Amino acid sequence: MAAVTLSAHVPDLAALEVLLGVAGTGSLNGAARQAGVSQQAVSARIRAMEAQTGVALVHRTPRGSTLTADGAVIAEWAARLLDVAAGLDAGIAALRQDRRARLRVSASSTIAEQLLPGWLASFRAAASPGRPAPDIVLTAANTEQVIGHVAAGSADIGFTEGLRRPAGLRSKIIGRDRLVVVVAPGHRWARRRAVTPAELAGAALVSREGGSGTRDTLAAALAAALGAGAAQAPAALSVSTTAAVRAAVLAAAAPAVISELAVAEDLAAGRLIEIPVPGLDLRRVLRAIWDSTPDPPAGAARDLIGHILARRRGPGARHER
Repeated sequence: MAAVTLSAHVPDLAALEVLLGVAGTGSLNGAARQAGVSQQAVSARIRAMEAQTGVALVHRTPRGSTLTADGAVIAEWAARLLDVAAGLDAGIAALRQDRRARLRVSASSTIAEQLLPGWLASFRAAASPGRPAPDIVLTAANTEQVIGHVAAGSADIGFTEGLRRPAGLRSKIIGRDRLVVVVAPGHRWARRRAVTPAELAGAALVSREGGSGTRDTLAAALAAALGAGAAQAPAALSVSTTAAVRAAVLAAAAPAVISELAVAEDLAAGRLIEIPVPGLDLRRVLRAIWDSTPDPPAGAARDLIGHILARRRGPGARHER
């Protein structure tokens, strides 16, 4: 759509409202009472408008003030313009209310499955009666997809896991996580005290699909330990969720690298066994991400991020931009 450039002769909306006030009340004094200003202020506004437009707008008499013929035409146009402006104002108010009443969240698999349910439940519980919690639409995806959702505007905020900050977006660290290598008790590694980074790279793993934060973190850790040219064996099985990785490992399909948040109970109960990998750093950060504005979007998005940070005070809750 081509940009519309108005000439300097077009009055602003407030001035047009004064002109309609004169038309409706039949006097400068009536227009002043309607606008809540002095008669002198209205008179000065009319004179300024006449100078701006180059048109005589008001005919003043001892019995009151009436619009000139030209003033009546401009008032008719002004009424239509002010009706459109009122509709725009109401629409903006509705969008602002919708932004506070509904929140679109996109989150990577580990966060969506392990953390967000608790965060959202406490967020709702903390809402005040005069400011209820919004309706939240949650989409679980991998980290690359979450970044895409936020960048495209189809999500108000996103939650990702990994090492890198997404280009073109802003973020805050909301926590930290660690990946662990796990196997079922019947796997040949179950009796090992440890495996080397090279052995892990050469093993066929149950793996997340490309674009996941878990897969990217593992690739970066292996590259740091073995060199940038180190190759990984093809996956034994690629799946799209953390829950599916856990289920496959429990079925003794193959080893997996997975968030310790997802398997903490399995490790405690002995259903899975953690295999240490000395020399491999599998720590990562969890981030809230949003558009390129310095602060999270006002309203429910900012409220939710603030709530999460308040719950997770401590070393893992420091922020970055």
